[in-house]
This record gives sequence, structure tokens and C-alpha cells, in this order.
Amino acid sequence: MPDEEPQHRHILTFNFRQGRNKPRHDEAFARLWPRYGLEWTPEDGRIDPAALFGRTAPLVLEIGSGNGEAAAAMGDADRDRDLLAVEVYPQGIADLMDRAEERGLDNLRIYQGDALPLLWEGLAPESLDEVRVYFPDPWPKKRHHKRRIIQAEHVATLAALLHSGGLFHCATDIADYAEQMLDVLSAEPALENTEEGFAARPERRPVTKFERRGVKAGRDIFDLVFRKK
Repeated sequence: MPDEEPQHRHILTFNFRQGRNKPRHDEAFARLWPRYGLEWTPEDGRIDPAALFGRTAPLVLEIGSGNGEAAAAMGDADRDRDLLAVEVYPQGIADLMDRAEERGLDNLRIYQGDALPLLWEGLAPESLDEVRVYFPDPWPKKRHHKRRIIQAEHVATLAALLHSGGLFHCATDIADYAEQMLDVLSAEPALENTEEGFAARPERRPVTKFERRGVKAGRDIFDLVFRKK
């Protein structure tokens, strides 16, 4: 009801910088959003993945899909699982939809907006096979670290959405954020590290343009792969 207090008040984990759409972005949205887009609000309640994808299959959640390079490639290589990508920037969503169309993907849907309400209200406990958080906004200033998506409370929420044995995979090229990720994920009692510390990049995670740019700038890449107990 409109006069009720919202169930959750939270600090945004992204800084929405509205860029200008190119004509190809507008064209992609007009043509492909009906196929790939998820229209959802908290008032809609929990999503029915079988209805959304038209089948029953393991579900993967990717938070912050960027331009969709990794999401499209991994969705293509893993068509037995469904992928729900979350992104706020329309240009990146348009690029992802173009990539999905080129690959003929039917196992991808995209939600545009803040991931946190979707986690709280849209997904059922133990409904996810995997969570992916690749190269999230690092919020480099110390006073802004509270805005990072990998925080204890958010990790606890995501862990509750994973079924037993499900994976929580993060990657970053920011060393201090990598250490924070390792500390936070290690402290979550529902998760266990699949490695001793950081993991080697799994072959299934492609090296993206963004990642190559980080390597060129001299930054190391850190992967973390945890499992739900």
C-alpha cells in the first residue's frame, strides 16, 4: 500500500550515470526487450522462473552484467541452465540483448534496476544454482565502501537464495576489494571456500574487454568461488 513504510531502506550499490543512447541501443530495446526483458516490481511478489523461461531448469543470477560480454558467452556455453542478468545501464542491456540475439539464446532474461529489491522480494529461498558478481563497482574511496555490493548483509541474503551445493562466484581487479570479498564470504556461515584463498579463473568465465583493460593497466585479477553448504 502506498502509505506503508517500505520493508527495506538501503544504500544504493551503484552510481547511475545516465549516458546517451545510440540509435542502435534504442532499436535493440524496441525490438528485443519484449523477448528478453523482465518487468517486475516488489508488488509483483516472487518470480516464477518456469513461467519466465518457459521451462524448469537450474537458475543462475548475474548481478551487474555490464555490456553482456560474459553473460552472453556463458549463457551460450551453458544452455541447460537459465540466466537472469541484472543491470541498470540501458546501453549495456541493449548490447547484451544484441549479443543474445546473435547467439540465438532462449535461456536469458534481463532485469533493469536495483538488484537488492529483487533479492529481497523477487526470488525464493534456495532457488538459485549460482550467483555471479563480476567486476562490481569498486567504490574506491574508503568513505564509500559501504556502497559495495559485497557486504555481509547482502552476502547473507544471496546465500539464502542458493540451494545446497550452489556456487557464489565473484571477480574483481581491485586488490583491496578482493580482500574485503574474501573476508566477507569467508565469514558467512552458510558458505565454504572451494579453494585456499583466491581461485584461479575458471575456464568457463571468459576474459572480457573490461578485464583486459584492467590487466593492461597492471592490475591483478582475483576470482573467488564459494559453495553453499
